[in-house]
Amino acid sequence: MDKNFKALIVKETNGKFIREISTKSISDLPEGDVLINVKYSSLNYKDALSATGNKGVTRKYPHTPGIDAAGIVEESSSNLFKKGDEVLVTGYDLGQNTSGGFAEYIRVPAEWVVKLPKGLSLKESMMLGTAGFTAGLSIYKLEQSGIDRAGEVLVTGATGGVGSLALALLSKIGYNVVASTRKKEKEEYLKLLGAKLIINSDELDDKSGKPLLNRKWQGSVDTVGGNVLSTVIRSLDFRCSVASCGNVLSPELNMTLYPFILRGVNLLGINSSETPMDLRKIIWQKLAGEWKLDVLEHITTECSLEELNEKIDLILQGKITGRILINLL
Repeated sequence: MDKNFKALIVKETNGKFIREISTKSISDLPEGDVLINVKYSSLNYKDALSATGNKGVTRKYPHTPGIDAAGIVEESSSNLFKKGDEVLVTGYDLGQNTSGGFAEYIRVPAEWVVKLPKGLSLKESMMLGTAGFTAGLSIYKLEQSGIDRAGEVLVTGATGGVGSLALALLSKIGYNVVASTRKKEKEEYLKLLGAKLIINSDELDDKSGKPLLNRKWQGSVDTVGGNVLSTVIRSLDFRCSVASCGNVLSPELNMTLYPFILRGVNLLGINSSETPMDLRKIIWQKLAGEWKLDVLEHITTECSLEELNEKIDLILQGKITGRILINLL
């Protein structure tokens, strides 16, 4: 089968990276077991990096970004999937060095593909996307480590995609959630998602040099890294945990070992893109079932492929709240 389809293509010309909506063909796609007609995708920070020529994310151009895709199987050489199956793909190498979901078709290994769980539509799965999966995985690991629901759980970078979904999920499950943000104008949005308390991110930027701070948090989902993460770790209660899933502030972590050896706290690293398939399915089943959110419409802004270019610039400037859903129908 070969046919032309629409895609966002990033090209490198004289050291500059240009984004345009253009035409690709099925034969342009990499080898793979499953050909998927993409109906929805979503915009993540990593996609914006790929779309602007970040060689740490994407090595070769021209390239089509998009680490998320949901759609219908068109062809499959794997007995795990058949034509007409509704499926989703998040992470692995999709959209990084493999042609991604900002296109009407992708072709990927069968090992990357998840059958759409009952309880989620294709659209809802991409309202969640990698951000929702990362938030879900963070909460799953926090719960495995043990967490007291009577205390306060902190979400940093709470207006971003992962932060918004982590806040909403924790609130649904029954936690007392504190949201941190520098965007005072977003307080009503955060309350809508379930925040019991909203604090300014400046309160999490301790520069005193103290190895330990007053014990505040029973757990945390940290999406920003840097000194905020250091402050959170030093403020955790005994034997409590923080799930680290982002570094938009900084990848550096400057602190002592005292929180770990005197308070027994845990730093849980979250690598959603390489999550094993058995655990991946568990998280998606939870997102479709007991953790299913009824506030996705409030978190999500929908756009077409043609409107995506502007959104890429905005996410890099930190001006996106919640999630961007790309409708390819």
